Amino acid sequence: MSATVASATVASGARRLPRVRGFAEWPVEGSPKEEGKALRKLVPRRAHAELDLDAGRPAAVAAVEESNLGRIPELTPIRAGRMAATPFAFLRGSAGLMAYDLARTPMTRIRAQICGDAHAANFGLYGDARGDLVIDLNDFDETVYGPWEWDLKRLAASLVLAGREAGADETQCRKAAYDATGAYRRTMRLLAKLPVLDAWNAIADEELVSHTDAHDLLGTLERVSEKARANTSGRFAAKATRQHEDGGRRFVDAAPVLRRVGDEEAAAVAASLESYVDTLSEDRLPLLARHAVHDVAFRVVGTGSVGTRSYVVLLLDHRGEPLVLQVKEARPSALVPHLVTAGFEAPVVEHEGRRVVLGQKRMQVVSDILLGWTSVDGRPYQVRQFRNRKGSVDPAALAADQIDDYGRMTGALLARAHSHSADPRLVAGYCGKNEELDEAIADFAVAYADRTESDHADFVTAVRAGRVAAEMGV
Repeated sequence: MSATVASATVASGARRLPRVRGFAEWPVEGSPKEEGKALRKLVPRRAHAELDLDAGRPAAVAAVEESNLGRIPELTPIRAGRMAATPFAFLRGSAGLMAYDLARTPMTRIRAQICGDAHAANFGLYGDARGDLVIDLNDFDETVYGPWEWDLKRLAASLVLAGREAGADETQCRKAAYDATGAYRRTMRLLAKLPVLDAWNAIADEELVSHTDAHDLLGTLERVSEKARANTSGRFAAKATRQHEDGGRRFVDAAPVLRRVGDEEAAAVAASLESYVDTLSEDRLPLLARHAVHDVAFRVVGTGSVGTRSYVVLLLDHRGEPLVLQVKEARPSALVPHLVTAGFEAPVVEHEGRRVVLGQKRMQVVSDILLGWTSVDGRPYQVRQFRNRKGSVDPAALAADQIDDYGRMTGALLARAHSHSADPRLVAGYCGKNEELDEAIADFAVAYADRTESDHADFVTAVRAGRVAAEMGV
């Protein structure tokens, strides 16, 4: 027991304990729910339908070019090709442009640890420590402490775009955004009513479908789960490596996605794992100590991250069984300048990899047990398991009548993630019981999807004119 707590005194027959740093003060004063309700007068819920694009808004091409700064130049054409594929793909690669727009929309000023890039394709399955599958948000490159509305609006707009790509009609697309917001709101209300410990881990994955009435998704989720269980380090290593004469294995070039690196570069990445180990819980160290580093390769990553530096590291145990780690460059969040524009203080970041890892742990119920960070040649990186039974639903490939089910499921997951850092009583108090917020954000989502389609068309025109170099289909 600390000296502070041990200094408790007894007076008038009642034990009086001092306030302990990090804990709430007793008795608790005020009502977060009422505070949330009061915010409706300052920021009416219907105001969230607003989308006012100012004259200084960057053009689509300029926004992409700015986001390419600091990336590996020879890889940016791959990124451009992926973003040019569809409006939904363009949205996935333009988190910074949307943050510019969101900074000029109404906000309650309630903050949470937000994903920063909570589009519909950034939810998925992954394995926990026991190999069971968990479904949650799964990409945190842009995570910051910021307005909860930004995540919800990005999710809602992405559902409209994904629905359009999937062939859903406008009523179905708008309903997906509407239902995602409604599920977010109802989940916050549920969490606000539960004891804190129960709320922290509430909405277990086996209850998620029933909670969100997403029964039409069951078949899709079962198929994705089956694929995810087979998506392991072993399977990746079997395809991406070959036996070496020393008894180990080595990566094999598979341009342009996977390429071997020189000895000096490989040594720098391997050496960075020493400081990475220091970021892990000590109980993980015996696990890694039973593996040896065998090879390092460079691997191109998904749409928003193309052009950043990312490596896969092959480790083998005493039986030759593989464990693959991903060492992925962590760039500053694209949201930070726009948070400042919106009147928030710029966050103090000690290490960008640490920011990503801690943000992920704050939002997920269960995180990768080998999640950590390091630096390579002075650049910050996050480290995580690669192919840790990961699987995802492609929202743009869903049947038209499933997109609203998917919206409800992801809306509930987003609320659970936000509730770990924002008091659900406060958010629920603001969101309320009726559908006013659902209607407003659905209207915003449709308007923003229209804007994104226009941005995408401008970008495609620039690609076709040769003003933007793009490699299609990679």
